[in-house]
Amino acid sequence: MSILNVEHLTHGFGDRAIFNDVSFRLLKGEHIGLVGANGEGKSTFMNIVTGKLMPDEGKVEWAKNVRVGYLDQHSTLTKGMTIESVLKSAFAWLFELEENMNQICDRLGEAAPDEMDAMMEELGVIQDTLTMHDFYIIDTKVEEVARALGLLELGLSHDVTDLSGGQRMKVLLAKLLLEKPDILLLDEPTNYLDAEHIAWLKRYLQEYENAFILISHDIPFLNDVVNIIYHMENQRLDRYVGDYDKFQEVYEVKKSQLEAAYRKQQQEISELKDFVARNKARVATRNMAMSRQKKLDKMDVIELAAERPKPEFDFKLGRTPGKYIFETKDLVIGYDEPLSKPLNISMERGQKIALVGANGIGKTTLLRSILGLVPALSGEVTLGENLEIGYFEQEIKGENKNTCIEEIWEEFPAFSQYEVRSALAKCGLTTKHIESQVRVLSGGEQAKVRLCKLMNRTTNILLLDEPTNHLDVDAKDELKRALNEYRGAVLLICHEPDFYQDVVNAVWDCSKWTTKIL
Repeated sequence: MSILNVEHLTHGFGDRAIFNDVSFRLLKGEHIGLVGANGEGKSTFMNIVTGKLMPDEGKVEWAKNVRVGYLDQHSTLTKGMTIESVLKSAFAWLFELEENMNQICDRLGEAAPDEMDAMMEELGVIQDTLTMHDFYIIDTKVEEVARALGLLELGLSHDVTDLSGGQRMKVLLAKLLLEKPDILLLDEPTNYLDAEHIAWLKRYLQEYENAFILISHDIPFLNDVVNIIYHMENQRLDRYVGDYDKFQEVYEVKKSQLEAAYRKQQQEISELKDFVARNKARVATRNMAMSRQKKLDKMDVIELAAERPKPEFDFKLGRTPGKYIFETKDLVIGYDEPLSKPLNISMERGQKIALVGANGIGKTTLLRSILGLVPALSGEVTLGENLEIGYFEQEIKGENKNTCIEEIWEEFPAFSQYEVRSALAKCGLTTKHIESQVRVLSGGEQAKVRLCKLMNRTTNILLLDEPTNHLDVDAKDELKRALNEYRGAVLLICHEPDFYQDVVNAVWDCSKWTTKIL
């Protein structure tokens, strides 16, 4: 049974085409992985099928009475909302039904006998719906899911805007699961999640009976949960049965077959054109030349897709720092309350360290305290000599109306236009991306702009907070290579063991220091 039908979808932003005549069908029970490079339009596709965005052309049809749950990578939570109020908003439609039921009850006293029968019938239907969807045990349900995702320990009365990126993602996930939708749409759900909760989400999706569409660049995660891959490339959407590894195999075979057919056809075209040119002027051979010209005109010419620019990351090494990068003495990090025990840690020149542990235990705060951006509650941090620090933030708040060119120019005013453009192109951005505003780019493309800034200044220590979030497979592989070749020190927060294990020579488990209950 088809849950979603998308027919002849065409969409673009300005002169940048995203989809061209794309059709898509989602069947009951399909677990779909939506893959493709950064900027190919995966999140745009989700926004179109959920009705947040109107396509330029085409039709999107959902089956009747289908409830859709959408976890957006850019979801925002409003100040003043508590964890509990966000989770309870999953049942907003039930509260509306209850309100409707109360209004009917208020009108019953004044109703005529024939109206009364219809109203009593409606009351019965609403009552049954409320009972069926656990309306009278909402508090228990909220508590159950909050416990599974580690939100109960935080306290359900906690303001959501005070939470870390990972904790906010857990809140949104919990709300989605409480809604019990018929179809899940998940856009990069593993971003900001720690290893424990990624494992929990993996189990949940493996056992999920209904259909879901998942956008993710986390390949091990994809392989474990999906059975269909839709690949987005060059304004097309192609379907492959199996997991990501199977798709890669088939895709490479298709690509090499197409290239072979293209070379063969180009050879044939060249021979035909040559024959026509040599023989069209001679009376004896003119008819033969015309027949070959007709063949040329009717030929369905194979076109190879334009190769996307592959990113090249290279971090410029600055002067040699002192022996120690930083040392802490009885450092206690936190905001209103302590997030850690007194810390006595140090990092030496050339060390590459990964910070791991659950969300909200203070990994980002530790990084920002070392930099002096967050004042320590007590204790001190001593920075080494001759440090040239490069800092990659996990998330940038606020809407950036600068174009990519302006963004780099603000940081490097001495650069010529050519230097700015080539620096951005080196990071895998096309001309159209480079001339676009930063805010209209995908999460992965925005991350590449920030990496571009980092690459073009000299550093001897890199502090990287979740740099792999949003990045596609090619960009992740290239970043891993660049960090391996970088001879400075690296302090890295990351939840992807496949990424950091090959880069670092030490792992610090922050859960050993935290004061938070885990």
